[in-house]
Amino acid sequence: MTAQLIQIETTPDLTDQVYRALLDAISDGSLAPGQRITQEELAEQLAVSRQPVVQALRLLKKEGFVHDAPMASGPGGRSRGLLVAPLDADWIAQVYEVRGALDVLAARRAAERRTRIDPAVLERGREAVRRADIQAMIDADLAFHRALYQAAGNPLIEQSALLHWHHIRRAMGVTLQTSSLREPVWDEHEAIAHAVAAGDAVLAETLMRQHCGLASRNLGQHMSRTAPAMATAT
Repeated sequence: MTAQLIQIETTPDLTDQVYRALLDAISDGSLAPGQRITQEELAEQLAVSRQPVVQALRLLKKEGFVHDAPMASGPGGRSRGLLVAPLDADWIAQVYEVRGALDVLAARRAAERRTRIDPAVLERGREAVRRADIQAMIDADLAFHRALYQAAGNPLIEQSALLHWHHIRRAMGVTLQTSSLREPVWDEHEAIAHAVAAGDAVLAETLMRQHCGLASRNLGQHMSRTAPAMATAT
């Protein structure tokens, strides 16, 4: 089944727009792990020429989000194409380990500074849950964690954490397919925000460690359930 992608307008930074559109589709599962994709199909769906698609796919391949597919036969003859890279459980676990350490540090530092997280950030996440908009949930989640990184007062925390967020967004796109996991995330975020605002560094650190640990376990359980189906699809 071919994913339906939103058409975008032609602008000087078209390659970047195509890259972000494809990365969003990979992150929220519209382009599923193991799915075969071609330059022609993507260009048609995005209503752009092949050139920016080729350039965007080159970047995505370099970052490990897509890789070469086996040769396949089609109306135009044999072609290779690309596959959306499957999620690697070990790699994602390592990413979550690093992300967790940074988030715990950020929560503690932000609490030591008694920083108030804008309630609008939390409401944005809850509204995304109400709309069942997975991409909006992912964006809101990133906004919450970035607010904590910035509140920590150490720019290296945010810079280091954001290096891995593309992979985290993709993992979140998988776990958030399970609707029962959506609302509790924002309950956890709200509790962390309250601890930070109260200046309770120990509680903020503890809650964040639990939050990141639960996210990692939920992903691992989801991937163990879906691994056979993903293997069959590829």
